[in-house]
Amino acid sequence: MSYLPFILFTVFTNAAAQLMLKQGMLTLGPLANEAPTNAASVIIMVFRIVFHPWVFFGLCTFVVSMVSHLYVLSKVELSFAYPFLSLAYVFVAVAAWLWFSEDLNSWRIWGIGFICVGTIFIAQGGEKSTAVSHNNQSEENSDVAIQKVSNS
Repeated sequence: MSYLPFILFTVFTNAAAQLMLKQGMLTLGPLANEAPTNAASVIIMVFRIVFHPWVFFGLCTFVVSMVSHLYVLSKVELSFAYPFLSLAYVFVAVAAWLWFSEDLNSWRIWGIGFICVGTIFIAQGGEKSTAVSHNNQSEENSDVAIQKVSNS
């Protein structure tokens, strides 16, 4: 079974969370003007940020992304799955350019290109299942144990 759809779901939810957090912080406005003066004002500011709708849903989306990532990690090698998360930068950079009018200069475009090429190279390496490799090790270990018993 290909776990690529789960990996891409993780990437998209990670990117979506970043965009929601940015939108939330934009709608909250500058917090520098509200420097907390005591512990109570710090707690109030943290609650105000965390429970702002955009920020809250962004954090919830991060949780969904992390659960998806944990599932992926239980099925494929970390060295295969983790580099795909760099694609979140690609999606965030393009979406930030579209929705937040952020700069997407030639250096960033080149970087995005390198990220995409690197991810393609990694994807060509295959998605050897971690569960399969653990099962193979168990079978090899049991074969060795059987040989030791039969040699005794």
